[in-house]
Amino acid sequence: MKIFGFAAWSGGGKTTLIEQILPRLIAHGLRVSLVKHAHHDFDIDHPGKDSFRHRAAGAGEVVIASTRRWALMHELREAPEPTLDELIERMSPCDLLLVEGFKHYPHPKIEVFRSANGKPALHPGDPHIVALATDQRFDVALPQFALDDAAGVARYILEHAGFA
Repeated sequence: MKIFGFAAWSGGGKTTLIEQILPRLIAHGLRVSLVKHAHHDFDIDHPGKDSFRHRAAGAGEVVIASTRRWALMHELREAPEPTLDELIERMSPCDLLLVEGFKHYPHPKIEVFRSANGKPALHPGDPHIVALATDQRFDVALPQFALDDAAGVARYILEHAGFA
């Protein structure tokens, strides 16, 4: 399984870019999965649903399954957040695992930089950033793509991961 990530401050456009490149990677015949890091309290469940009630009652894990999908919800209950490596171990085999977030982990990644965010660029301090998707030019040797160049970014990932 090849791993390739996207790093940016919140609001930089990671999700939008990934959403646009996924069909291109899949069209290349790859089985692609994704791990996303959330920086806030999130829930994929809703109050009143059976699975929510089971978790609220104290279940450590709840699996929901249907004919279309299944989901495993694991309550940390004050345990430490799992590392990216621990999450990767839980993933089913695939050709390419995309990682959204986890910007401090040492895997190859594209920095998604939006100048309107007003945040500093990450690439000067991260040797694992191998390219930029950005709305401004930087004076660096890294490959640079426009934020809306999903085709170019997808081609770059395919080449970098050895699929092209």
